[in-house]
Formats: sequence, C-alpha cells, structure tokens
Amino acid sequence: MVFVIPAVFIAVFGFAIFKKVKIYDEFSKGVGEAVKFTFSLIPCLAAIFMMCELFEVSGLSAALTNLLSPVFGFLGIPPELTKLVLIKPFSGSGSLAYLNEIIAAYGADSYITRCACVCFGSSETVFYISAVYFAGTKIKRLAIPIIVVLVAIFLSTILACLLCRIM
Repeated sequence: MVFVIPAVFIAVFGFAIFKKVKIYDEFSKGVGEAVKFTFSLIPCLAAIFMMCELFEVSGLSAALTNLLSPVFGFLGIPPELTKLVLIKPFSGSGSLAYLNEIIAAYGADSYITRCACVCFGSSETVFYISAVYFAGTKIKRLAIPIIVVLVAIFLSTILACLLCRIM
C-alpha cells in the first residue's frame, strides 16, 4: 500500500522516457498552465465570498431561515437545520461554524446533531465547486447543472434526516 504512489510515479516516468518525452519541459508547461488557471479563478472566488458575506450581513439569511423553517419541518428536516442547509452550498467554513454551534447547543448524540452531521458530510459547497470546475471551461450555461445539484442535495438532506430518525 505504501508503494502505490511511488510505483505510479515510476511507471509514468518510465512511460515518458519510453515515448521520448522531455519530462521537465512538459512539467514546466503544466505548472505554467496551472498558474494561469489559478489566476483565472480569483474573480469567481472573490464574487462568491462577497455574495456569502452579503447574504449573511443583509439579513436575507435570517429572513430566509425564518420563512423556510416550517416548510423544512413539514418535509422532515428539523427546523434547527434550516440555516445549515441554506449556508452549506455557499460556504464550507460558515456551515462548519454553524455545525459546531448545533453540536454545542444540542449535544453530540441528539437527533438534530446526527442529522446535521450527515447533512453536512453528504453535501458540498456547490457555488465554490462550480466556480473551480467551470472557470477553465468555455461553458456559460451553469444554471441547469447548479439547480440539479441543489435539488439533489435537498432531496438527500430529506432522506438523511429520515434515515437518522429510523436509526
């Protein structure tokens, strides 16, 4: 198991030598492209971080949480998790901070905390990942993939809370 990664590197280098590829030149070219790609991400990430902060500071987060809590409760998601479900697609660190608040408030073994942990672990920061994945592509129609992922995460949250209730 320890030798898997070194074996892969040796195999790649051996194949490159066999194909007469200039390894250092190709590596340098790849690093250059990676740096360009990294710099192309900065505007997208800055926009996402600013939107997250504005969402919280403007009070929209609190208003949306109050509005959606009864709906989430009806669907089987504890109303206490509404803010976590809303924050997670935008901010991993913000949702982790809120998860810590939930654990501190309800205890590590409570139903709400179990649901929160499963929901946190089974979802992703959709907008951040979308910025990273699609920044280097020419795809401009991002609404449909993002909506599909958000619906899938919401349905998995409902299922996760149901499973936590059963178990």
